[in-house]
Order: sequence, then structure tokens, then C-alpha cells
Amino acid sequence: MHILRTLDLSASDVQFCSSKYWAMMTDPIMSLDTAMFTILAAHVGLTIGTLSQHLHKRPDLRPLVNRLLRFDTVGIYLLTERGHGLDAFNIETTATKTPEGFIINTPREEACKFMPASTPSFGIPKVALVMARLIIDGEDRGPRFFIVPVCNEHEMFEGVESIRLGPRPGTSPLDFSITRFNHVHVPFSALVSSDIYDHSLPNSPLEAWWNEVWRIPLGTLAVTAPWISSIKAAAFIAGRYSMHRSLVGKGTDPVPIITFRTQQWPIAHATAVGLQSADKSVDHRTTACRHFQRCVPEVAERCGAQGTFEHNYMARIENDGKGVIIAEGDVLTLCIRLFSELLLQRYKLPLPDASESLLAQHAASILEENINLLGSLRGGHRSESFNSLILPQAELAVEAMGHALAYSAGLKSGLPKPILDVYECAVIRRDPAWYSENAGLTRILQRIREDEAVTSTLPDLDTYLNDLAIENYVSAPIVSDEAWKEYYEAMPVFTGNAIPVIDQVQAML
Repeated sequence: MHILRTLDLSASDVQFCSSKYWAMMTDPIMSLDTAMFTILAAHVGLTIGTLSQHLHKRPDLRPLVNRLLRFDTVGIYLLTERGHGLDAFNIETTATKTPEGFIINTPREEACKFMPASTPSFGIPKVALVMARLIIDGEDRGPRFFIVPVCNEHEMFEGVESIRLGPRPGTSPLDFSITRFNHVHVPFSALVSSDIYDHSLPNSPLEAWWNEVWRIPLGTLAVTAPWISSIKAAAFIAGRYSMHRSLVGKGTDPVPIITFRTQQWPIAHATAVGLQSADKSVDHRTTACRHFQRCVPEVAERCGAQGTFEHNYMARIENDGKGVIIAEGDVLTLCIRLFSELLLQRYKLPLPDASESLLAQHAASILEENINLLGSLRGGHRSESFNSLILPQAELAVEAMGHALAYSAGLKSGLPKPILDVYECAVIRRDPAWYSENAGLTRILQRIREDEAVTSTLPDLDTYLNDLAIENYVSAPIVSDEAWKEYYEAMPVFTGNAIPVIDQVQAML
């Protein structure tokens, strides 16, 4: 509430994704509380965003949008259903037209909305945009959004049921729920449309559905922002920890664990990924989600037992990130759709020229070889061979394009060469066979290349950690001895005066 009111967003800011809107979505503070980010992403990006495009013809929606902007009411986005998941075009919830308006109904358990937070647990009214099939005189006119009040500060509204799901272990608390509608009456004005009297069947139902959920692609883009900040935070925490955490080996003097290459690589890797997005001029089209899922667990493990505790950030953010990335749309499914469209050459991505870098050469090669493979398949993209030979390559190929774009942007923005070299080596690890076959980099040469990249990074690692610009958002006690001792002093201490009873042991001959 405080963040939203401080930013003072307008409906226009949300509709057209102004700099104020992106400032909110990319603020590093979002990575500190994933529950807060989840609420704001759905409330602002999806709910207000969907309503905003209709305000010029629907002034009656303005009071609701104003309440949402003030956070007097929370907006939730009820699109997917328990039995359908990503197949959201085929949802089953119905909105049947009557002389008085519409009746929203959940026909069976599989049609329950899954999993936005719809309970009244936090004492604030909630309103939902509910995707339901418009039924007119028994005819299905396709899925539309309807405005349905869900609960007031204390209880659910009549006919609306919220079944709270069990907790997701190790994550920020949020009342994830299953929502069911039992013949809920709403007025004609509940239809989310610029013309509430247009109930016609679209000429192209799937295209019309995509127009209804037009905020989803923007949300998918925005949801990566906290994970970029999280990668930076994880790199900073592990880096600082490794610089002061020491052990005594064969000698007598303590040796910082950053001395060991096994510690250096994951920290250098996470730092390089973080810096790819640290400068505003760097292209944002990186494969941030997969970078997150590889970097954070690795640096967390390098922090030993202390990295597993919630107060040191990484264990919780790893679980939070996994949950949000899946909930926002399975990465593999998104890659399959994009890769298929690119292979069919329905459109193109502005990839860097193959001569610019090894990563650009890799991306161009993977795309070209799969275009050629598709051309050789009998039955084309509808064939079983497409399913078995090409689709398993979709994620790797899309990642390769994202890596090439990120490297190109970093190169043009002037990122330090050691950072670019570490990033390049990390990407080579994703498809070492291609670089061995096509770039003459044998396994040994790849290891030597990594060694040289990490070695060149170490003299300025402290500077690179500072360049992440994340220190003010990090509260993990393990970043320094001073921070740990301060945290240690604040922990509860259990004392007592009990005296143990020592069992006497009788020696036996």
C-alpha cells in the first residue's frame, strides 16, 4: 500500500507502461518480499492494466480504478483453472446472460480458479477479473472478463467461495487459494468491454482471447525484474561472505575462502549475470529466469550451512523464484511457442550479426539448423517428428538467442571485458558440444578459457560487487563479521540453573 501510494500511478501510467510503472516493477525492493511483488504485479499490471484500456468509453469504471490505484481495494486476476493450467483458452467457468445481467458459475471442481489470493485474511476488500465463457441463449460466445466482487474486509460475498491452499514451503507468506463461484449474479456492466452490449461471437475466437489477456505478455516480462535483483543480491552476499570467511589450512594464517577456484567461479558467474542488467542502457531481453535458477542455488551452496537460513536471504528467494516463474507461465511452454513461430518464419527476432561474437554465431547456427531440419520433415510442424526432434531443442535455442542479445547489449554498453568473458564462458557451458564442434573449443580449451576469465575478474571483484548497486537492499548478516555479530547479539538466549545428574559408571572386571 505504501509503495503504491508513494508512486502515485495513474491509469494512463499503467495502460501505456510509463517510466513510473517500470520504476515500480523493477525496484530492487521487490526482490525482498515476493508476496508483495506477486500482489502488486496482479493488482497493477493485470487488473488495473486490463481495465485501463476501456476507461475512455467506460467512465463508469473510473471509480473502481481509482479505488484500485489508491489500494483501497485489491484487484485479483482469475484466469487459469485447476483442470486447465496453461490451456487457459479452454476454461469452463460460465457467465450466462439473464434479463438482469449475468450469472457466474463454476460447473465442476476442475473449473475452479487457481491460485490467486482470494481470501479475506488480510482485512481488505478484493475484486476479481474473472475469465468466463459468455453464454447467450445456450450458445458459447467465447471467453470474456467479468468484474466480480470477491470479499469485503471480513468475509466472502454470497456465492463466492475461497479454499485456501496449503503453504508453499520456504516462501513469502500469501493466501494462495482455489476460488469457486456458485451462481453469482453480476450486472451487465460487469462485462469488461468498451461496449457492454456487444455479445457477438468473434470471427477469430483465439485472436479475440489474446486481445482479452493482452496484459499477460507484459506481466511475463515484468516478472523477471525481481529475479535480476535477486541474482545481484545473491552474488553480493556470497562475494562478501567469501572475502571474510576464512579457514586455516596447512599453514598458520587464515585464508579467505574466496581464494579457492570452486568459490570464485559461482560468484564471478552470478556477478557477471547481475552486471548484464545493472546498467540502464543494457538490453533487458536476457534469459533472466534460467540465469536465476542456475546462479542462486550455486552461490547459496557456496555459503555453506549459513546459506540455508532464511535470514541470509537465498534459501527463501530460491523457493519464491521457482514458484513465481512457474505460476507466470511455464518457461518451456513459452519457449516452444516462440521457437515454433520463428522456425515457421512468421516473424523474426533482431539477433546480433553472427560475426559479432561466439554467442551470436551459436544462436544463428542453432536457428538455421532447425529451420533446415523442419524443411526436411514430412508433415512439417504438424508431424510427430517435429514433436520429437525439434520441440526438445526449443528452450536451448531461445536461451541461446537471449544470451546473444544480452552479450551484444553488454558489449555495446561498455561492460568490463572480464565480466563479458565470464558471461561468455557460462553460456558456453550450456552447449559445450556445439562450441567444440563448430568453434574448435575442446573441453580442455573451454576449461582454460574459464580459468583465464575468472582470473581476470578477481583483482576487481570488490569493485564489480559494488557496481551491482544492491548493497542498500541487503540485510543478510553473513556479509560481514560486524553484521553477524550484531545479529548474534539480537538473537534470543536461553539460560538456566539446572544441574545435570551424572550417572555413575561401575567398573567391571
